[in-house]
Amino acid sequence: MPVYLIADVTVTDDAWVPGYAAKVHEIAAKHGGRYLSRSGNIQTIEGAPLGSTLIALIEFPTREAVTAFANDPEYAPFAEGRKKGSVSNFHVIDDTDLAGGIPYLPKG
Repeated sequence: MPVYLIADVTVTDDAWVPGYAAKVHEIAAKHGGRYLSRSGNIQTIEGAPLGSTLIALIEFPTREAVTAFANDPEYAPFAEGRKKGSVSNFHVIDDTDLAGGIPYLPKG
């Protein structure tokens, strides 16, 4: 079952960004990850603005693949740089429908 990693990032020191942007998509791909978006064009249409400077959406084939990506030793120095130079919240969701009313999604 596909899952989606939502990375909500507020950059506080952009020194880590060039290296991360250049290499991390390759590490994610090694684990079956595919970026669907990596954008700073964030528009809030309801509720309070997040204050984020970047939101990335990455599709992975399984939760195990996300865990393998997050624990990959090759990713570790990039994650460390990101954590030092940002406030980051990473969330994983699956493709289910909690209410069960959308016929093309599995019931959650």
